[in-house]
Amino acid sequence: MKVGTVGMYGGKFLPCPHMGHVYAMIRASTMVDELHVVVAFDEEHEKKLCADGLIPHIPVRVRLRWWTQLTKDMPHVHVHAVYEQQTGHISDWQRGAEGIKAAIGKPIDTVFSSEHGYTDIFRDLYPEAQHVVIDAKRVAYPISGTMLRTEGVMKHWQMLPEIVKPYFVKKVVVVGTESCGKSTLVRNLANLYNTNYVEEWGRTYYERLGNCENITLAQDYPEIAFEHKYQEKEQLAKANKLLFIDTEAIVTQYFSMLYIGERQPILDEIARLQQYDLWLFLEPDVKWVDDGTRSFGEQEVREKNNALLKELLREFDIPCKTVSGNYQERLEQAIRYVNEMVEKT
Repeated sequence: MKVGTVGMYGGKFLPCPHMGHVYAMIRASTMVDELHVVVAFDEEHEKKLCADGLIPHIPVRVRLRWWTQLTKDMPHVHVHAVYEQQTGHISDWQRGAEGIKAAIGKPIDTVFSSEHGYTDIFRDLYPEAQHVVIDAKRVAYPISGTMLRTEGVMKHWQMLPEIVKPYFVKKVVVVGTESCGKSTLVRNLANLYNTNYVEEWGRTYYERLGNCENITLAQDYPEIAFEHKYQEKEQLAKANKLLFIDTEAIVTQYFSMLYIGERQPILDEIARLQQYDLWLFLEPDVKWVDDGTRSFGEQEVREKNNALLKELLREFDIPCKTVSGNYQERLEQAIRYVNEMVEKT
């Protein structure tokens, strides 16, 4: 049922739009000719608000981007970011309302929220508008921004819109030298946590070329690193809370140094830009297996290469969790580290 012509639905949406917000926005969009979603922000205040929570502050540009993505197929819904200083005084609301009116640029006749307590405030700020309350008891989606900030997103995963989830997926990367069980561990962890994984792209790369690891070219390694990052992005969009990743740019650099004796600046730059939430370093203390694509099987060589990789990781200040022992012990250690990380989010 139409209730007005120009509607406004606003909030901080901190840490992110949740499904309760999406529900209210969609309901509101059916009641007016055009709806304006306003992301109000005061980032200094928000950082203090998030300081004691489980989720670090998320910039307004990210929240604005999420709302833009959520409404991209709704031509009558428009998204704005409006600065609203938070000092605890009613004047904050008044200045914020002035900014909202300027951003929308036309008379607002309907204001939407999920709080009956805002009625008197909105009557003063928008005297020509009616206040429409949507799902005040949060029956459709029992969630709030406060719950997300204090309890974390993992506990309320199903309350996040699909376009928001990749931002909060925790990326676990497994690194190590040849034949230390990386691929096996990554697959096992992905299956145990019911999510996706990213395979070591170097293996796939050379399989496509007929298994020619012993005649690699310098340009192979950046191509491998770029493709690996693309696969991470693809799998991140489909991951369930966690994404497990087999190797990354530092390991690719390590292989470039081993096979062609060349350290490539572009791989260092990729390594500096990449971000992971948990690094698992596998010691080479399981039996070396010759799968037809490996070259450094002698234990003395394995130890030397292991030291080289550790030195590279230290150079980039990577805080690795070391995993060692037999395959059962490795799995148990990895699960413990992953669970510890998840509990904090």
